Amino acid sequence: MTARGHLYVIAAPSGAGKTSLLRALLERRPAVSFSVSCTTRATRPHEQDGRDYHFIDRAEFERLIKADEFIEHADVFGNLYGTRKSPVDAALAEGRDLILEIDWQGANQVRKRLPEAVQIFILPPSRSELEARLRKRATDSPEAIARRLAESVSEMSHWREFDFVVVNRDFDEALAALEAIFDGRGQASRQDRPGLAELVNPLLNPAV
Repeated sequence: MTARGHLYVIAAPSGAGKTSLLRALLERRPAVSFSVSCTTRATRPHEQDGRDYHFIDRAEFERLIKADEFIEHADVFGNLYGTRKSPVDAALAEGRDLILEIDWQGANQVRKRLPEAVQIFILPPSRSELEARLRKRATDSPEAIARRLAESVSEMSHWREFDFVVVNRDFDEALAALEAIFDGRGQASRQDRPGLAELVNPLLNPAV
């Protein structure tokens, strides 16, 4: 009998480097599958339907919600995002490890429906670095960047709800921390580790 696969839920505020880390992780671990979420937002340059997201319109998304077709779904900055059940169920039943790259709202829904999922939160090292990364990305307007920075405090305030917290100060070190978690030796990244709260506090309280 094939052992059931593991589900890894990974969340972060915009600009923390989550997507780049996950792409590097998947290159090193081709046996791990990446769940392609559905979204109603517009396609960005170089994105491909079915590879980066399944881009669908709002009416279709709302139909799928009513049909209980999502493990999780959320409204993020006015756009809908969600993970359909069937690909997740199929991957885990086949014994494959699966990554869900979602926000904290979606992670909370998955936690209630699939409590065995391993939950990982990625943080930036500082607010100034978070802002620099958002501006360097050059995909959002100045107004959108300001909004994302304001929302980041609320997003990052949920870090204690996750099993592991990885601080993306150095890309290679953060990637190594993720690999350790996937290998079952992620004790150094546990959210209750000494000193982490002191590091997070300035992220949530800019005046500190």
